[in-house]
Amino acid sequence: MPGARGALLAGGALAVAAPAAAAVASRELKSEARGRVVIVGGGTAGLTVAARLARRLRHPEITVIEPSERHMYQPGWTLVASGVFPKEHFIRKEEDYIPRGVTWIRERVEGFEPEKDQLVTESGRRVGYDYLVVCPGHQLDYDRIEGLDGHLGRDGLYSNYTAEGAQKTWEGIRSFRGGTAIFVEPASPIKCGGAPQKICYMADSYWRRAKIRERVNQLFVNGKPVLFSSPYYREALEGVMRRKNIQTLFNHNLVAVDPEKKEAYFEVKEGEETRRVAMSYDFLHFCPPQSAPDFIKNSQLANEAGYVEVDKHTLQHVRYPNVFALGDASSLPTSKTGAAIRKQAPVLVYNLVRAMEGVDLKVDSHDYDGYSSCPLVTDYGKMMLAEFDYTLKPRPTVPPWEHDSRKETYTNWLIKTRALPAMYWNGMLKGVA
Repeated sequence: MPGARGALLAGGALAVAAPAAAAVASRELKSEARGRVVIVGGGTAGLTVAARLARRLRHPEITVIEPSERHMYQPGWTLVASGVFPKEHFIRKEEDYIPRGVTWIRERVEGFEPEKDQLVTESGRRVGYDYLVVCPGHQLDYDRIEGLDGHLGRDGLYSNYTAEGAQKTWEGIRSFRGGTAIFVEPASPIKCGGAPQKICYMADSYWRRAKIRERVNQLFVNGKPVLFSSPYYREALEGVMRRKNIQTLFNHNLVAVDPEKKEAYFEVKEGEETRRVAMSYDFLHFCPPQSAPDFIKNSQLANEAGYVEVDKHTLQHVRYPNVFALGDASSLPTSKTGAAIRKQAPVLVYNLVRAMEGVDLKVDSHDYDGYSSCPLVTDYGKMMLAEFDYTLKPRPTVPPWEHDSRKETYTNWLIKTRALPAMYWNGMLKGVA
């Protein structure tokens, strides 16, 4: 399988080449541009941009505003929820990844005053900037599901979108003995569009290994009209659902639960009308509704949908030229994944530095084409790697004549479980991958 081997080498090389890449980066011509750069968010996007900027500027003045003292590798939660790794495997200290010379303000942002080139933190502190990068991630809106309060992680209700939630999900899957198991994806945009499917596939695989699958009525209920946004990969994923005998329902959006009755309530749109449908469950895993954080939605930086309004190619704000954004809270019309951020970050840093140098980005800029990827684990030891751009057409790293990216392979599994986490910690967050 030369294609699969090529994919492994491509993923593995990223994990081991960080020192060499760092040496090359250190020899790059540094920009003499000066300016105070404030980065809101110390997650994947914020730390990657901070590291790249620190390498690119000769006189960096960079501040990261991030309240959390722990940094999570969120793509790992499916593996925690299916028992492959403990949650601690994907958690590090935030301070270990703040680049040298970068100031870290451990607070939350409350609001922005872009006309004054400043923002306000939770303590009331005003922080000025010459350039602003906004990337606080996505907000998990559990409170939008009526009846959930106090029942998450018990009473058959699970969600693997946090470290603790992933651990509880694994406990729930492992202790399940049969009945109706429903896996839910919301209608709203979410982090990693394939995540709700992945845990559904892995639960099926575990229950088959435990020899109880014949006692499980398993459903995947989606608030969206289709299983996956890219048609190229959608057909293959529909095949996985059929093979695993998982029933699918679409345009059903979870809005409420009754833990005592063990009933879930979905809004179903039919033309101009909406009706409510009740479904009984014994096990319910759901991806929570999500949105940009409230302080983004309520700010002058947001568009009507509540996301930071940027040009989808340059990542520069459409109304405030000294403001840039990337990642989940941006208006970029692509899947919200770490792989997308990995392609967005170098584009943003190049364009930001050119703007700092006084260059009009209409004259000289790098463009982001919407690349994103979703590593879709479908079984223990199997994964499909979906890669696409703004057009939703495939953008495979390995040429299709060498390897069909719709195939579920063990090599891809190694990339997911070994190469990608190593690349993330040792390359991406240090600005060299």
